[in-house]
Amino acid sequence: MTTTASVSAPPAPVPVQQRVADLAAAHIGAWQEGYLKDRSHAVGALARLRRGAGREAGETPDLWSLIDTDPLHAPAAGARPLSEQELVRAEDALHAALTLWAFHQQSRGVPMHRRHTRERPGGMGAAVRRLMPADGTDAPVRKRLVRAGTAPDLATLTQRLRDIVALLRRDDIPLDYALLAGQFYVWQWPEGPAAVCRRWGRSFHEQRRSLPARDGTTGTASDENATPDMDKDAS
Repeated sequence: MTTTASVSAPPAPVPVQQRVADLAAAHIGAWQEGYLKDRSHAVGALARLRRGAGREAGETPDLWSLIDTDPLHAPAAGARPLSEQELVRAEDALHAALTLWAFHQQSRGVPMHRRHTRERPGGMGAAVRRLMPADGTDAPVRKRLVRAGTAPDLATLTQRLRDIVALLRRDDIPLDYALLAGQFYVWQWPEGPAAVCRRWGRSFHEQRRSLPARDGTTGTASDENATPDMDKDAS
C-alpha cells in the first residue's frame, strides 16, 4: 500500500509595501513606547528623526545607524531579493514615514501612531475628516489633502502632508504610520499616486467618526488598510 505525503503550499511572497509597513511598525512601536515613558534613547531618536524630515533617506548620515533597513535587504520567504529600485523606494518610504511620525509625536503625551482597524480608522483620509465638524466640512483643510494628492514626488508629498500632520498633532489625532509607509512606497510607482489618493478620498468621504471623537459622535468606517498591491509595477 502506498501513501501520499501531503505537500503544503509554499508561503505567498509578502508584498514589498507590506514589508515596508511592518518594518515601520516595528521601529515606531519601540520608539513610541520609550518616548512616552521619557526614556532618553527614544527621546534622542525622535530628535534625530525630525532633523531628517523632508530629505531623502541617503541624505542624512546621522540616521543610517538609527533606521535599520537590513530586513529589506534579506530575501523574504518564497520571494526574490528586491531590485535596487525597489530597495531605494522602500527605504525612502520608510524614511518619510518615520520622520513624519517623529514630527507628529513631538511634545505629545499620547501615541500619535495607532494601527488602523475597521472599527478605529487610522488612515490619512479618515484622520483629515476628523479635523472637521461632524455636520460639515472644512474647505481649507480638505484643500490641503487635495493639494498633497497632486505632489509630483515623494519629497513634495511629505512636505505637504507635514502641514496636515501639524493640525493632527494640535488636536491629538493619531495616524497609522505603518499604513502610510506602505502607501508611500506605492506612491513612487506608475499609477501609485492615483491608487493612494483613491484610498484617501474613499476613507475621507465614508468616514463617519466611528471613533469617539472630540464631540463624542460615532459612525461607520471604511477599510483604508486595503491598499492595492502595486508590486506588479515594480517588475
